[in-house]
Amino acid sequence: MSLTFEQKLKNYADLAVNIGVGLQPGQTLIIHRAPLESAPLVRLIAESAYKAGARLVDVIWQDDALTLARFKHAPRDSFHEFPTWRTDGILDAVLNRNGATLVFLAENPDLLAKEDPKLVMEAKTTLQKYMQELRKYSMSNYYNWSVIGMPIPSWAAKVFPDDPPQRQIDKLWELIFDVCRVNEPDPVQAWKDHAKILAEKKSYLNNKKYRSLNYKAPGTELTLGLPEGYIWQGVSTVTQKGINFMPNLPTEEIFTMPHKDQADGILSSTRPFNYGGVLIDQFTLKFENGRIINATAKTGETTLKQLIATDEGASRLGEVALVPHSSPISRSNILFYNTLFDENAANHLAIGKAYRLCMAEGNQMNDDQFATAGGNNSIVHEDFMIGSGNMDIDGVTATGDIEPIVRAGEWAF
Repeated sequence: MSLTFEQKLKNYADLAVNIGVGLQPGQTLIIHRAPLESAPLVRLIAESAYKAGARLVDVIWQDDALTLARFKHAPRDSFHEFPTWRTDGILDAVLNRNGATLVFLAENPDLLAKEDPKLVMEAKTTLQKYMQELRKYSMSNYYNWSVIGMPIPSWAAKVFPDDPPQRQIDKLWELIFDVCRVNEPDPVQAWKDHAKILAEKKSYLNNKKYRSLNYKAPGTELTLGLPEGYIWQGVSTVTQKGINFMPNLPTEEIFTMPHKDQADGILSSTRPFNYGGVLIDQFTLKFENGRIINATAKTGETTLKQLIATDEGASRLGEVALVPHSSPISRSNILFYNTLFDENAANHLAIGKAYRLCMAEGNQMNDDQFATAGGNNSIVHEDFMIGSGNMDIDGVTATGDIEPIVRAGEWAF
């Protein structure tokens, strides 16, 4: 018997709370960046959270129309300002009130495409600046958190431009349900089985202790060094207090940190990524001694170059992630124009801040110690996709032996 949409939506809410956030009795849950269209889902999430023992569920809403209104009408000298009560409140919840967070990633991919790139960058940099403290705690697994998506009309229209509006929404919902395993007979067990498979991949790579990775694909020939003490992470993880959670729904990746000074070669993107409401597409990056020395893009080149110039760490890599080309999102043959989904369709990298949890004792290091060990520091962390069915990746051992990790986009071990 097939499930109704209402049943699937409830299952999705339960997955977000119990598998994604891993909410524990007595915790506060802060839901933020929730689009206004998400209200029915947010209500189900709140209900599920309270059944799981939450003391309080609160919501910080987001509306693309309000964002656009600011760019159209706000004073041009006001884009360095930020509603600090938002970040202060979330920090208070996670630091002082046993809090967890659930973040929505559901935006119009073209929202700010026609706005002044300098203002877009100023607004995004301001956001990154004020989110820096919270990001420090999330990227060190101080508390449990997760990110989910849901259709909004503008995003659905971008993904399915040839369908009528309601059909666009329906098709995107069904895709999300599918890649998030909501359509499985037992979604919770399906996620546990999936996590077990990726845990085996993590264990294999952690035991290998490769010193570097070699990438080859059309437009890509890149070598990434890996620092001493690096750790592969992915799927489910554990907070510093021992709470299991899954940071992204969906997720297909295992990831670690490259050495910030050891990227050499050139790469080409295989999917666009959205930065502050601007799509950056068909771009190439050239690296020398870890630093991006040249960047070009068919779309969004100005924004790409401004992003790289945000700070010293924005011109270096902070994450390397492996995703098989046969992942459910890749098999859908759909471009989501949303990093949460697109990054789980392909091997990807991230410029900017590295996860401290990807370094042995990384959470105990100060910034200088982390940088000396090879970790990258920045106020940004932006994932972009480079993988395809034509990508090969080799691991280089400490003795110089070369072993296959990925062949034609798939695991080779």
